[in-house]
Amino acid sequence: MPSIPSLSGLRGRTNRNASTNAVPQAPLSAYVVDCAVYVAGERLPGGRTHAEAITEVRERGEGFVWIGVFEPDQEQIQGIAETFGLHALAVEDAVVAHQRPKLERYDETLFMVLKTVRYVEHESPTTANEIVETGEIMAFLGRDFIVTVRHGQHTALHGLRADLEADPERLGHGPAAVLHAIADRVVDSYLAVTGAIEEDIDEIESMVFAPNSPIGAEQMYLMKREVLELRRSVTPLANPLRRLAEGYSPLIPDAVRSYFRDVDDHLTTVSEHVASFDELLTTLVDATLAKITLQQSADMRKITSWAAIIAVPTMVVGVYGMNFDYMPELRWHFGYPLVMVLILVACLILYRTFRRNRWL
Repeated sequence: MPSIPSLSGLRGRTNRNASTNAVPQAPLSAYVVDCAVYVAGERLPGGRTHAEAITEVRERGEGFVWIGVFEPDQEQIQGIAETFGLHALAVEDAVVAHQRPKLERYDETLFMVLKTVRYVEHESPTTANEIVETGEIMAFLGRDFIVTVRHGQHTALHGLRADLEADPERLGHGPAAVLHAIADRVVDSYLAVTGAIEEDIDEIESMVFAPNSPIGAEQMYLMKREVLELRRSVTPLANPLRRLAEGYSPLIPDAVRSYFRDVDDHLTTVSEHVASFDELLTTLVDATLAKITLQQSADMRKITSWAAIIAVPTMVVGVYGMNFDYMPELRWHFGYPLVMVLILVACLILYRTFRRNRWL
């Protein structure tokens, strides 16, 4: 069995490799964002294909490979799947996407799906067509590798990779540390999105109870739809995180397992916020519908009042408009002024009555 090189030997090799800049790096495919080998928390220099990377790790007997893939098709991911021994069903889910958050175990590999969310900036929640944009990150976790498959323009992990590479002690825990960092970053984005949505809901609430508010039920239904989209991303993730924190797989070492508990606690906070948003929006929808009903009732009272006032002259004029030869007061000199005065007085009486009863 070959001896495992010491950390100092690895660092010396790293420095020598870094100095040989004349050696060209292996180009990455268009769908492979990054492929790196990490030993003792340090990234080895040089470019490698996925096959070369996993071969190097297994020849050394330590370290792991982290390969990031962006929206591959079945043909593109097939070579990676064969190299790392990924299950066909999990690979199909990673290609097709549109999966619920879940955690599945295939032989010696874990497959985890996380839904990512992004808050779409807008001037007002009453004019926005979209408030929450979703994407997906799939992770294949093995003993000495992690393969991440991303769907969506906002799911980039470049910044996360840079943060982890700046913390070799954390990366030293292996690929499980990368999975935890991804889950932690996703749940942190949930917290940011819920904070932004809370501000939108506060704005809608103030508009609902403002006099002569132009907001209608359709704006609240849009917000409820966006909150439901967020809820579909958040709620199903609770069970996978809890299973990882409780020792679902030996691929998650004890040192990393406790960190998953912290992520699970943050997710619980997000779930509570999302549930409260849904309840508050339901209340606001009911209040808006009640306002609409009251407004319609007030409008109907006004219409009825004016119809009653108009009915008086209509009735009198209708009577005198009949073409009979013998009608009372038809030839009377003061008949017309008297009828007009009576009509005006009757209309005024009705108007004052409706005003007193607040129908007008």
